[in-house]
Amino acid sequence: MKDINNYINTNKDRFINELIDLLKIPSISADPAYSKDVLATAEAVKKSLEDAGCENTEICETKGYPVVYGDKIIDPDLPTVLVYGHYDVQPPDPIDLWDSPPFEPVIKNTDLHPNGAIFARGACDDKGQFFMHVKAVEYMINNNALPCNVKFMIEGEEEVGSDSLEDFLKENSEKLKNDIILISDTGMIANDTPSITTGLRGLSYVEVEVTGANRDLHSGIYGGAAPNPINVLAKMIAQLHDENNHITIPGFYDKVEVISDEERAEMAKAPFDLEAYKKSLDIGDVHGEKGYSTPERFGIRPTLDVNGIWGGYTGEGAKTVIASKAYAKISMRLVPDQDWHEITELFQKHFESLAPKSVKVKVKPHHGGQAYVTPIDSIGYQAASKAMETTFGKTPVPQRTGGSIPIVALFENVFDSKTILLGFGLDSDAIHSPNEHFGVWNFLKGIETIPYFYKYYTEMKG
Repeated sequence: MKDINNYINTNKDRFINELIDLLKIPSISADPAYSKDVLATAEAVKKSLEDAGCENTEICETKGYPVVYGDKIIDPDLPTVLVYGHYDVQPPDPIDLWDSPPFEPVIKNTDLHPNGAIFARGACDDKGQFFMHVKAVEYMINNNALPCNVKFMIEGEEEVGSDSLEDFLKENSEKLKNDIILISDTGMIANDTPSITTGLRGLSYVEVEVTGANRDLHSGIYGGAAPNPINVLAKMIAQLHDENNHITIPGFYDKVEVISDEERAEMAKAPFDLEAYKKSLDIGDVHGEKGYSTPERFGIRPTLDVNGIWGGYTGEGAKTVIASKAYAKISMRLVPDQDWHEITELFQKHFESLAPKSVKVKVKPHHGGQAYVTPIDSIGYQAASKAMETTFGKTPVPQRTGGSIPIVALFENVFDSKTILLGFGLDSDAIHSPNEHFGVWNFLKGIETIPYFYKYYTEMKG
């Protein structure tokens, strides 16, 4: 694969322009107003697979948004790599915090990306990252360098919980049969410190509703006598953590995986600059569970966070009203052995118990998924590690991360296959936030590295 760099240098402008065209389509799966754009993106992904040389490409209908499939089977007796990604993106709100329109991609230099970064919603999560795989396979097919079989499964509902995916996997298990699953929907420590994600947290996501009176009330006439759902909700949320930022839900920690002191010491060897971390977020200090370092808090410990809270009047000027209802969206990131269904039930029982008799409470579960850990002694991990060492000149650091990809545990249940999380983004790339971006260098480095994974995995698989 000595010619991979020549291929990238010759085609990099085309690669970037093709990605920019994909990023222009607002494939926001959470908002039905963008359903046509989501479907248009699926068509664009299918064409990109065809242009790369994949066969049997199709848009597979599901009960929600479709899955795009394509493959290149060179020999049924050789190993098969299943590439997973998602073409849907998060809503771009708040729009006014973007320096440039979220669906009008621009390339700008930053301190961490001196060679430029593509600013657009979905640039890193996940259009830019799954597109690396499309271009890497294009190179391998065009240069007769594909050493094994490859299948693509790119879905359109990851940002809303992948509700349709389980049925799709079970109904198409033979078509999707594989030896290993390869995903780039994660990041690495830094451009000069490559890493491979070995653990993902699980997720339980709920919405709560607190209702007081049967209508909005005049705060002068009823204030101090009728319940105020917003006040009540705020107090209930405040009781979900104690003074040590420990989650107060009974039974919440019962099945939390205990990480040994030795393993924690190994994790602590990964470079982490606390002062730089605080500076990058413009915060005076970090916040979290007592007794754990910042990387441990977002990597190996469960959390509970309010993602949104609303109620009453929020428009211009004043309206003296006691709202009838108040709402919040709450997510809990979970660690191995915590079952998200069980945690959701524990949350609901505890949250309802916190409510005074003056209000009514509803807890609406949205979606969730299990945590996942990849063993570093597996062939897949060793192949990924060797691939990164080849292109970065350094052995990557195994790292557990705080994000969740709920379908990873589902993959193992359906296919009995391990997943390799080979991401090339950085924590500073602002995924899910205004000004999301993906470094041009990272994009091209991914295209360079991925073919080596295929090479080493096929050789190690024997």
